[in-house]
Amino acid sequence: MSGVAAGGASSCIGAAAASCSSAGSSYVAAGGEVGIAGRLPSRVLEHVFSYLDLYDLMRCSLVCWHWNNCLADENSEVWRSLCARSLSEEALRSDILCNLTTYKGKLKSYLHALSSHDCSRNVYVKKNGFTLHRNPIAQSTDGARGKIGFSEGRHAWEIWWEGPLGTVAVIGLATKRAAMQCQGYVALLGSDDQSWGWNLVDNNLLHNGEVNGNFPQCNNAPKYQCNGVRPQIGERIRVILDMDNKTLAFERGFEFLGVAFRGLPKACLFPAVSAVYGNTEVTMVYLGKPLDG
Repeated sequence: MSGVAAGGASSCIGAAAASCSSAGSSYVAAGGEVGIAGRLPSRVLEHVFSYLDLYDLMRCSLVCWHWNNCLADENSEVWRSLCARSLSEEALRSDILCNLTTYKGKLKSYLHALSSHDCSRNVYVKKNGFTLHRNPIAQSTDGARGKIGFSEGRHAWEIWWEGPLGTVAVIGLATKRAAMQCQGYVALLGSDDQSWGWNLVDNNLLHNGEVNGNFPQCNNAPKYQCNGVRPQIGERIRVILDMDNKTLAFERGFEFLGVAFRGLPKACLFPAVSAVYGNTEVTMVYLGKPLDG
């Protein structure tokens, strides 16, 4: 199940995908000929589109098939220009987005990144727009949700834990009602019926305040430890959400670890993380639709 396509995200708040496949409302002149909008050369359209924001591009993709096809190239000057205006130079030059091969894919990942406005007061998102930093606050567990949640479709993202795990380090899902901060060092994700989490320290699956078993249940299961030991440098955990089948699964090192949760509710679910270790950093990169294989 490893591998992802850069495009194709569906979200409950309407994450803008400018090359909408439903674009079919062509403007046709009374005599049956395509209007002037449909006759503009692609190079002219591309130049004009490169000055527009994402919302305007989404609307432009619905004008006619010609405009939609012009925006279909995810590595065109249009997406390169918007990507350069939206993302920090640090993010574009680092290896954070190395698994995304198109400008549109990189932009989409930024739009799905961890939110600086939907998180604990003890954390912040760094200038690169993708990495969460937890301040060294005693006796507090702190988390963050992604900017966009999902109620349908299949989605994949990577979590890169760039520091010690501490005594509790959880990745998973949360609704908007789930708390993103609490007192003490606890497994915040999975502490109620509004979140689902995999604690990387003890390999427990958590939901509704209960342990739902160990994960993964396979030979040579990866075991993360506290006491300052962290995942190998550069290692990322891939999270795979299937809202059509209501399942949450994980990969590590391109090895599929299995389905962790089944029977997820028909609700808007957000990628989420929670941490307790001071100055630890967690990066989340949205990848798009997972591919089987």
